[in-house]
Amino acid sequence: MTVVNFYKILFLSIALVYVLPSNAQTRKQLEAKRKRLKTEITKVNRLLFAAQKNEKNALEDLKDLNQKIAVRTAFIASIHKESSFLSTEINENQKEINKLTKKLKTLKKDYAEIIFKSYKSKSKQNRILFLLSSQSFQQAYKRLEYMKQYSSFQKHQGEEIVSQTAVIKSLNDSLLFKKQVKETLIFTEREQKGKIELDKKNQEKLVSKIKKKEQRYVKEIRKKQQEEAKIAAQIDKIIKDAIAKSNKIKGKKLAKGNTSKKEFVLSPEAKVLAVQFQKNKGKLPWPVDEGLVIRRYGKQAHPTLRGITITSTGLHIATKKGGKAHSVFKGKVLAIQLLTGGKKAVLIQHGNYITTYNNLERVYVKKGDSIKTGQEIGKIFTNRVTGKTTLIFVVHKETQRQNPASWILKR
Repeated sequence: MTVVNFYKILFLSIALVYVLPSNAQTRKQLEAKRKRLKTEITKVNRLLFAAQKNEKNALEDLKDLNQKIAVRTAFIASIHKESSFLSTEINENQKEINKLTKKLKTLKKDYAEIIFKSYKSKSKQNRILFLLSSQSFQQAYKRLEYMKQYSSFQKHQGEEIVSQTAVIKSLNDSLLFKKQVKETLIFTEREQKGKIELDKKNQEKLVSKIKKKEQRYVKEIRKKQQEEAKIAAQIDKIIKDAIAKSNKIKGKKLAKGNTSKKEFVLSPEAKVLAVQFQKNKGKLPWPVDEGLVIRRYGKQAHPTLRGITITSTGLHIATKKGGKAHSVFKGKVLAIQLLTGGKKAVLIQHGNYITTYNNLERVYVKKGDSIKTGQEIGKIFTNRVTGKTTLIFVVHKETQRQNPASWILKR
């Protein structure tokens, strides 16, 4: 398999995450998805491509470009599906209009006959003679009722014609609007396809450039992974030490060499806080005002180099330059960790849960501080080489890492 083909397959795999929709999707859901993807394209351009890069990094550029292409591909697929959905609705509308128009034509014909017959027997003299010629009182009564029913039917037919005319007008207006929406979608789809072709040409150039220096990039990635593993080990140690301390304070210190106790001994207040945190799973706010996930949690194939697996302890979230990290829930600062290059990480404890805000340039809190939900805890570091401002957001339950994407709101 050639490098170019590998990246094409990888890119398509990324795109499928965005593209594959549920069969039960309605047009309203498709419209909402299209708007969300459009917003995501704007975010990709603003957070990944608007930043000034002081040095060229083909690997990083290709990763950003792959994400941009994947989102744009999903956007095109969403537009195409919505357009197809509209085509079906337009056809159904047209069938309904044809059916109602035919019904209206029949109603008008019947109404014309009623009016003509009514005109012929319009005079009061004819009606009186019709009643007086009755052979009995009962027959006269029946003839009177017939005349009332005939008049009521005539009125009903007139109202039915007005009603059907209004329905047809409404359907015609809806049909015209849907056709206009479809035309706009088709234009947008063509426009996006043109942009994606340019992106793919740039993608192939970068792939070719990376291939020449692949070993150097592999070495850099492995070095970064080692640094991340070291930071993760430091965070794990802070949490283990805190658990041990909580056990010691409660008079439950373990025998030497016994490592079976891996849970916090919590106060009643801390237990309540842990329950509240758990209940908010999937509803926690994002740790940044505006963000874009550029690396998901867990083991995964490297987004640009084949045969390389990377491990992410949390979510890597790109945000705007000068962006601040916010606490996702109330709690207490467990520790502030000093990282390489003067960067910092803040650990906040929420009962037996810990959230970590890694890659901070400046910290606004100190150990032991009580923290509110949404409180600013630090300024996020901006990388001089890539121009990116990235927060690494990690969630633990005791010593077990969690997938942060499962805890925060879906965007």
